[in-house]
Amino acid sequence: MTWVVIVCAVMITTGAALAIVRAEKGPSMLDRTIALDVTVTAVIAAFALYAASQRRTDVVPVLVVLSLVGFVGSVTVARFAAVEPEGEGRVRTREEVAAEEAARREAEEAELRAGLEGPEHGGPAEGEVR
Repeated sequence: MTWVVIVCAVMITTGAALAIVRAEKGPSMLDRTIALDVTVTAVIAAFALYAASQRRTDVVPVLVVLSLVGFVGSVTVARFAAVEPEGEGRVRTREEVAAEEAARREAEEAELRAGLEGPEHGGPAEGEVR
């Protein structure tokens, strides 16, 4: 029985460490949120493993509170991400937003230059009364 607990503890620790690395690297807020959610789940699993191996039932309220904290955190971030404009799959970083704005401005300027250089189109005909 002891080796099962040790193997489970190593697996939980490895999962939590990899999730922390993922939270550090990002790149988006949703990646970090999921990584932190996995970390909270690993902590809950560690408490459950401890409670099961030591046959302690007084740890169950701690498990419930940790589960609620993880759930509320995930739902809060999901609601925040749902406010994003349609067509966006994730929360963008400041750098991504700045790059998109610069590309949009550059496209508008190119369109304006093309309109000024090209032949005149549109507008009322000579002598037309509106």
